[in-house]
Amino acid sequence: MDEMRRNRRERKKEKGKFEVLRFKINLILCNAIHIIIHSLLITETKRKMSSPMDISVPNFEGVKISDQNGVPLAPPPASPSNVPHEKFHVSVEVCLKPSSTARPDDVQKAVEQMLEKRSLSYVDGPIPVANDDPFLMENVHRICICDTDEWVKNHDILLFWQVKPIVHVFQLSEEGPCEELTGDGQLSSFNEWILPAKEFDGMWESLIYESGLKQRLLRYAASALLFTEKGVDPFLVSWNRIILLHGPPGTGKTSLCKALAQKLSIRFSSRYPQCQLIEVNAHSLFSKWFSESGKLVAKLFQKIQEMIEEENNLVFVLIDEVESLAAARKAALSGSEPSDSIRVVNALLTQMDKLKSSPNVIILTTSNITAAIDIAFVDRADIKAYVGPPTLQARYEILRSCLQELIRTGIISNIQGSSQYILSDYVTLKEKLNMHEIQEAQTTFHLCKQLAEAAEACEGLSGRTLRKLPFLAHAELDNPYCCDPNKLLNTMIDTARRERSELPD
Repeated sequence: MDEMRRNRRERKKEKGKFEVLRFKINLILCNAIHIIIHSLLITETKRKMSSPMDISVPNFEGVKISDQNGVPLAPPPASPSNVPHEKFHVSVEVCLKPSSTARPDDVQKAVEQMLEKRSLSYVDGPIPVANDDPFLMENVHRICICDTDEWVKNHDILLFWQVKPIVHVFQLSEEGPCEELTGDGQLSSFNEWILPAKEFDGMWESLIYESGLKQRLLRYAASALLFTEKGVDPFLVSWNRIILLHGPPGTGKTSLCKALAQKLSIRFSSRYPQCQLIEVNAHSLFSKWFSESGKLVAKLFQKIQEMIEEENNLVFVLIDEVESLAAARKAALSGSEPSDSIRVVNALLTQMDKLKSSPNVIILTTSNITAAIDIAFVDRADIKAYVGPPTLQARYEILRSCLQELIRTGIISNIQGSSQYILSDYVTLKEKLNMHEIQEAQTTFHLCKQLAEAAEACEGLSGRTLRKLPFLAHAELDNPYCCDPNKLLNTMIDTARRERSELPD
């Protein structure tokens, strides 16, 4: 009898050991699965994918985890339902084909369903249109995820259960700019574009500035339109919907204004199905006749007032080199400027104050000489953002985008697999330089190092000059039809040094 009891206790003890072992094995198995998934995500991130990837979430329904007492444990938090934090709002822009006649609402629903089915990670860049969806294949030209860098840091990526995609459907206008016709031989006072315009497509993505500038402008515009839509009392909380970008020539201020108008016309298309960009020709508003200039300014803004009477029409007014219209009146009073310029400034400020009551207009202005602008105009601007020469990182990214385009088009040759050739971005390159072992192909790493040297040699050059630099370097080559990347980069460095030496003091 004692032996039977002893055997029963030993069997029970062995069973307990087995349960503990089974628990540990299941726990190790689940942890291993998570480590593998995390490693895959990190690896893909390091490669700087040009498009999002499909992610398969492990199904833990068949994996039963129990403690040593046999009580089932909940699986690790791998499903979207277990993610506690608030979802990030990420913009997904859908460009329709010119021939498409589909309703934007129908396309939006179809894209949302496609994104939900495919379980995508969210990183900036295009994603392929689903081949198994004939409706999208027939109507959609491209789908692009935008501005995820607002939410992620240090090469992280957003997984599909962390994201609430905000789909914006648009169709590009191919009409081009329209000039106001005048019967008296005068210059037209403005050019007009229907937005979003094909002419500005891709401009926003090509502009590279210090971190946060473009997002700051987008958030400002969203808040300005929201405050007006909600009927916030302007006497208690004041805003004018005026942006002033100032800085040296060639830094892309005008392009940024046009790209911002294009981007906002896409983001607010559901509220404002019609959008226009009015580019004011400031020189046409000056008359040789005394006191006529002020009247011309008033006449121009009267036409703009007629455009914004349509509530569904969002109007962007671009005044480039605004100092020509809003010159400091102090200089005129001192006698260095004609007195008629005072009337122009007064008329401009008066008309801008009138536009303040209209919810569907945003004024975009640029200036190369901020000190020459009247202080009353500067005070009216909600945002006064300085756009300076590109930093080292910005210079590298600008030159990298230029070389990537030359590789894509085949201008740069002698690269194996050139159609898929991706140059590292600046942050990734700095990480690789700090690593003791470089696992990447030496050719790619060497090119990126050369590109960084070229970026350093371009200190002081404007963004406009940087965009011309690859062309100028290519024109220096002996054989333009066989362009070696190393030789081109060396020539770019020499060309940059020459350009810097020719800059005026």
